[in-house]
Order: sequence, then structure tokens, then C-alpha cells
Amino acid sequence: MSATVYSAATIGLESVAVEVEVDVLPAGLHHFTLVGLPDTAIKESRDRVSSALKNSGFKPPHQCGRVTVNLAPADLPKNTPIYDLPMALGFLLATEQLSFDHRKKLFIGELALDGSVRRVQGVLPIALFAKEKHFTEMYVPEDNAYEAGLVEDIDVIPVKNLFDLAKHLSGEVRIAPLVREPVVFAMEENEALDMAYVLGQEHAKRALEIAAAGGHNTLFIGPPGSGKTLLAKTLPTILPRLDMEESLEITKIFSIAGRLAKDKSLITTRPFRSPHHTASAVSLVGGGSYPRPGEISLAHRGVLFLDEFAEFSRPVLENLRQPLEDGEITVSRAKGSLYFPARFMLVAAMNPCPCGHSGDPERVCSCSPFQVARYRQKISGPILDRIDLHIDVPRVKFEKLEGKNTGAEKSSAIRARVESARAVQKERFRDKTCRTNAEMTSQMVKEFCALNPETREILKNAVTQMKLSARAYMRILKVARTIADLAQSSTVEVSHLAEALQYRFKE
Repeated sequence: MSATVYSAATIGLESVAVEVEVDVLPAGLHHFTLVGLPDTAIKESRDRVSSALKNSGFKPPHQCGRVTVNLAPADLPKNTPIYDLPMALGFLLATEQLSFDHRKKLFIGELALDGSVRRVQGVLPIALFAKEKHFTEMYVPEDNAYEAGLVEDIDVIPVKNLFDLAKHLSGEVRIAPLVREPVVFAMEENEALDMAYVLGQEHAKRALEIAAAGGHNTLFIGPPGSGKTLLAKTLPTILPRLDMEESLEITKIFSIAGRLAKDKSLITTRPFRSPHHTASAVSLVGGGSYPRPGEISLAHRGVLFLDEFAEFSRPVLENLRQPLEDGEITVSRAKGSLYFPARFMLVAAMNPCPCGHSGDPERVCSCSPFQVARYRQKISGPILDRIDLHIDVPRVKFEKLEGKNTGAEKSSAIRARVESARAVQKERFRDKTCRTNAEMTSQMVKEFCALNPETREILKNAVTQMKLSARAYMRILKVARTIADLAQSSTVEVSHLAEALQYRFKE
């Protein structure tokens, strides 16, 4: 006899239906065959399912003859052990040890040998798929219930073990569906990283405010100990709060990557990723034999901070070209190509030379001109061209270090201005696909960044004298538009353009 139970597989960030077909032939010697392009973890489910069934009080496969399990569609690779639970239920249906209506029900879960159901990865995209395909019930491990419960209009049944689930499906004992709790998008306050406690560097703070308001990429260049890293770490405290759509985008990525904490089913704060400069290309952009999200995708809608920027391998940094331009990364491997979103704010920090004191009026640089040039050439021109704000961070004077910083603004005050500017952009792009000024296309720049004759003449002279590329021209206009938004100005004025020009990279 045969039976079918529904499950799902995740490809990139999207999910597709998987039909777990189980056929049992009582005659002949025992043999458990698993087909449908399973990987090693799924092939080993034969032993997990058999032990879980036996220890849950059911007749195991080795007492039932030949068992064949097909994970359809057969040409889709299956690479996560989420099919244990539907395999066990399909076997119980096929051997008539259990009877229930499998339609409109979707099952996922890994089985332990004693029959308990373990936590799995990638539940949120499967829950979104289940809602889209009009499943009415979704059965998930108890530890994944709150993650699946983020999706409304579908009953999420938390499963603790196979025995209890069988009782529920047979109608003997009912497992109550998950009761959803309201989501609160609160800011994580960290007084040690408040902008008010960053000594001096008002110019850099202003640049971070512009970057946060428009989603612009930023590069800090300065001697060791000038506060570059501290400035970068304060950026999340002035970024606007996430909305539900952004939060779900981020949570999907973390779910697939297996980075969700057991006690945190929804990401409610913007991610801040800071990989070490020894990171490989695969860890940064994603990949592997079966591609997984990298750091740039884990930083989606948040911040990717690259400290010691020039110490990163140049080939690794060159991988950032596409995501910095397009806000997404396509990872191609022999087994297929996958797309991951990567709309992040790049914040990089570097010293001006190997010793760190080039251009410092108070310290003598010990590097030769050749060493300085070679050090800076580690960052290619195309990468620098994609960074909107280039900020010199000088050594902090003693007077600033000694000062009380009584007049310094707190992060909450700066965040209020940033959120006000983002509200302007939200209204501007209400019929568009982008969210921030940094995401504008060339056509949008022409539409929303129109200049008056005086401002246009200043930009013309700057492009000519600074020998700016077409990309730099567009990025200057985007930054100027953000500065105008912070000033609540409907047009880009001369002062806005002038401030944007001073942040541009100069040889």
C-alpha cells in the first residue's frame, strides 16, 4: 500500500512543495530504499525513522518488508533533514497503523531516536509558502513554532514527539495550535555606544547621520585610535526602526542560515555584521557546495562593517562590486545558481598607510612613498567609486578627550531626524521598488534630483575638475538629495550639493 504526505524544500529564499511518497510491499526481505536526490543527512533518516517509530510504540519498517520512499519532484536536490517526520507519518499511513486526512496539512521536522522532534532550519520561508499554497495546518517542531507563527492565516501545530502527534492526528488527544503574540519593534539601547559619548569627530558624526538617512556607503580613513571603529559601532543606534516587511526579509535569511536563536524567532533590530579581515570570499558573499547566505546577505537591511579595510584580500573585496551596485548577489555553482538579497550599508575603516600615521601632523610616518601607494592600492578604484562618503578621521585633541561632551547630541535625537528623512523617502518612493535614496536608479535620480541652473553649474565644474565618473556623478546627487531630505527641503540647493561634494573621494 502507498501513501503521500506533504512537506517542502527551500531553494535560496523560496520554498517549493515536496511530496513524500511511501510504498510498502509486505512480501520479501526487508529493504528500505530512499530516492529523490537526498543528500547524506537525509539518507541517514532511514535509521532515525526506524528507531523513532519503534520507540514510539509502532511497528517499525524492518518488520514490514520492502519500504520505498520517494521525495518528489525527483530532480530537486534535498539537503536538510526536515523530511523525517513526514516519512514516519507516510509509513504509518501506508501500513494502516494510523489514519488521517493528509490534505491541506504540511509537515516538517527531524526525528530523534526516541521519537522526539528536533528543531530544523528554514522554517519561515516554508511557512510563507504554506500560506501561499492555502495549506490550513502546518506541523513543526516545538522549538520552531514561534518562527512559523510569524505567518498569519495558518494554524501552526507545535510537535513535541511522534507519539503525541499520532494521537492528535487520530483524534484521541488534541494539540492546541500556537497562540500568536504581538511583535514589538524596540530599539536596543546601549548607552556605551551612544553618539553623545563619542568624543569629538563632529564631521564624522554628521557623515554617519547622512549615511543612515539615505542608506549610503561610508569609508573612514584615519590614524589608529582616532575613533573609526567606535563611530561605526554607533551607527545602529541612529538607524530607523525596522518595519514588519523588512523584519521578515532579514529573518528569512537568518532562518535559512541557521542563525536564529531559540528564544528569538523574529529579528526586530537591524543586523550589524563585522567579519574579520581574514574572511574568505565564500564566507563574505555566500556559497558552498550547496550555496548558503554569506555575511553580505546576513547584513541585509543593516550594516556590514569591514574594519582594517585594506587588510582584506583584494580578490575578496572585488566580490563586493555586484552587491554594492545591485543590492543582491547571485551565487553560481555546478549544482545551480541561487539569488540572495544583499541590500546593506557598507561601513569600512582603514589606516592611511601601514604604520597608520601618513598625513598625521603630530606623528612621523615611517613608511616610504612606495609602501603608502602599495597599501592604498589594495582598495581598487571601482570599489572606492561605489562608496558615497569618504571621511577623514583625525586624531582627537586633548581638549576633546578631557571635555565633558555636555553639548553632544544623543543617538535618540539624531535618530529622530533620520526617521523623519526616511519618512520623506517612503512617501517619495511609495510607487517604486526602492526604499532609500541610495537605491535610486538613474531614471529616478533625474526625476527626484532636479537642479536649478546655479546648482547645475557647480556640479558641472566639480565633475570636470575632479574627473568624476558617471557613477560618482549619480552618487553625489543621491547624497545631496539625502542632505536636502534631512533639511526638509523639497529641492536640492547649492548648500546641499556643496556638502555632498566634500565627502567625495579625492586623489
